Parts: sequence; structure tokens; C-alpha cells
Amino acid sequence: MSSTEQPWHAAFPEPTMTAEVMPQRRALMIFSMKIASMLLVDVRRTDYEGGAIRGSINIPAQGFWWNRGVLFELAYKADVEWVVFTCGSSSGRAPRCAAWFLDHVRNTAQDETMQVMVLEGGVKGWVKAGPQYTRFMDGYREEYWKELFAKEEKSGEPQADTEASGTGGDAAKQVQVSAGAPQ
Repeated sequence: MSSTEQPWHAAFPEPTMTAEVMPQRRALMIFSMKIASMLLVDVRRTDYEGGAIRGSINIPAQGFWWNRGVLFELAYKADVEWVVFTCGSSSGRAPRCAAWFLDHVRNTAQDETMQVMVLEGGVKGWVKAGPQYTRFMDGYREEYWKELFAKEEKSGEPQADTEASGTGGDAAKQVQVSAGAPQ
């Protein structure tokens, strides 16, 4: 990306809040035991391969800003308790979209009960956590993940959540800085 080109998220306001992280174990427990209503929002776009966590909906981050109000209305009317965001690693797009959604839920909709969180480790972390997690994936392709993780290990850096994939790079750090959270 050239130095004059802006990241995709620069066209939208900076979030004013930061969503907390939901541990993978808690998400797995909610999924497997069905003890609460949880909606998982997967904000991947070009890297939406190798499978998705069962029951998740895909709203690519680049178009999320315009869909946050509709998502709230749907979640609210369905009495969803937890709205959890994920992307490849939950370190770029997911925290940014979760923060935008949290802003909308608390400041626009004035809802103080809906919980908005970011899935720990993202889809990659879910896959790395093992078979007890991948069995809750639709379209899971083990060979895709083995190849991706091998490339990451060889290069020493993640293959997704980069400027090249249109994700905006290290947006999680930017979100924390803009929200006044420590770096």
C-alpha cells in the first residue's frame, strides 16, 4: 500500500469504545450447551476460506459500518444476549467492528444489556485450539489451515489481517489508542 493510500477504515469515524475479549472456552461452552443466545459475526472478506464457525453470519468489515444498525435491530428483536465479533485473528477488523457496534448499541440505541465482545484468537485461534473447536465449524478444510499456518510459521507473520488483504493492518491497536485505552 502506498503511503498516500488510506486504509479502508479511514473513511469511517473512529470508535469511541473498546469491546472486551470473550475467551474461546466461554464461546465454546455457550455454543455446545446452548446456555445463552449468542450471535457470532465473522467480518472476514477475502480470507473467508477454510471454514467458518457454525452459526456465524458473515458481514465483511469493509461494509459493516452501514449495517451496524440493522444488525442491532435483528439481534435486539431476536433477544440475543451476546454479539461476538471475529475475523482471522481478532486483532484487526473484529475489534474495530465490535467497537463500532458497541458505540451504536450504547450511544445510539441506548441499550445497556446487550453484550458486545471480540472472540479471543479469531478463527485461527479457534482452529488451533483443536478438534473440540473445529467440530463446531461449517466447511472446515484441515488442509487449508495446515497450509496457512505453515506459511505463517515460515514467514514469521500472519497471512491475514494485513494491509494487502484489505483489512487495515493493526486496527486493534488503533482502536485502543482512539478509545483512550493503554497501548
